[in-house]
Amino acid sequence: MMPGERGFYGWIALTGAALVYFTTSGAFYYSYGVFLPTICSEYGWSRTLVGGALSVALLAFGLPSPLIGASIARFGPRANIVFGNLLMALGMAGMAIATKVWQLYLFYGVMGGLGAGFGLYMASTAVVNNWFIRKRSMSMGILISAGGLGGFAFPPLVTWLISGFGLQMAWLVMAMIVCVCSVLIGGIFLIRNGPEEMGRTPDSIPEVHTGVLEDPVDDTLPVYQSPVNWQVGQAIRNPTIWLIAILCSTSSLALGTVAAHQVAYLTDIGFSPIVAAMTLALVSGMSIFGRLGFGLLGIRFGVRYLAIFSSFAQVTALVILLTTKSLPLIYTYSVIFGISSGALIVALPEFIGAYYGRMHYSRILGFIFPLVLMAEASGPVIAGAINDVAGTYIPAFVIITGLCTVGLACAISAYPPKTPE
Repeated sequence: MMPGERGFYGWIALTGAALVYFTTSGAFYYSYGVFLPTICSEYGWSRTLVGGALSVALLAFGLPSPLIGASIARFGPRANIVFGNLLMALGMAGMAIATKVWQLYLFYGVMGGLGAGFGLYMASTAVVNNWFIRKRSMSMGILISAGGLGGFAFPPLVTWLISGFGLQMAWLVMAMIVCVCSVLIGGIFLIRNGPEEMGRTPDSIPEVHTGVLEDPVDDTLPVYQSPVNWQVGQAIRNPTIWLIAILCSTSSLALGTVAAHQVAYLTDIGFSPIVAAMTLALVSGMSIFGRLGFGLLGIRFGVRYLAIFSSFAQVTALVILLTTKSLPLIYTYSVIFGISSGALIVALPEFIGAYYGRMHYSRILGFIFPLVLMAEASGPVIAGAINDVAGTYIPAFVIITGLCTVGLACAISAYPPKTPE
């Protein structure tokens, strides 16, 4: 145990943030694919129409990120988690009475998306960034891994609820779970905004330097941590942050494309639907190991080195996917791609926290996150359009592999920025 860690509340705050991440991501994002076919069959709506509500939700989730970042900086992540998850729970409760398309888009698309935007990714990672410096990487890996676990737990739960109690009751139970776990237990009881409001310091470092721009300084850290808190304008004028944005956007583009089209691509080249589905499940499962591994290794190795390794592994996996029809190699691809993509999910908040400090973390992330989210959302559309024109997914995956190679070059070039005066 490190000096000053006894009784350190940061671990409780992390537990609360992880519970929020697990519950909200599972209920909002991973469960919708289970609800979709039942909504279509019950109301006679097309899959394109019902799927469009998810697209609206993702836009509502990501595009207001600069506003959400400012709200987190002004009111603290805790208040945003409580407000956002209450809004999302109200939207899910509204889905229990939704019988028209506009209600689907309002309750799930707008209310669910905005609620998740305020109460999930940015606010939860801000909690971790506020409480941890020495062990931020490990804590961030734990937090984001909780989202992957939500992806395993919630779809079977929703399937059981729909089959046993019906569509409307399933939505009400989801709303109740979000209220209890994300709002009450996580947001109100467990999470605190940061150590300063409890008279503590990040990691409970006993001896610190304090100042307007300075974070607590721990000279024993083996990895780079910014000695100052960058202003938002300073950060976005710094070229390093755009290298980080390109790296994470290309990785998210690849991940979104694989999630939407990997099964179809593998069946097109001769694999059975069962095998194709198993490879996608393997990608999802391995991503949890990538998230945890990146977080644990980040304590000893700088985020840039881990990002380089993960990006190289992602490019290697895509090359394997493009050049083989061997089942063992396809499983090898799934393992490598899942681990590397999971690791690169952790890279974005870790880069910003390590390179630009704690004070303006949420505002800086708010400028970058919409780009990453739009890249992930555009991947399936672009790959589908290319397949419709060319009759094959190969050109799409070649382009994505090339873009991920650009991302690798950005990771190599993303040295810690020179400290502003």
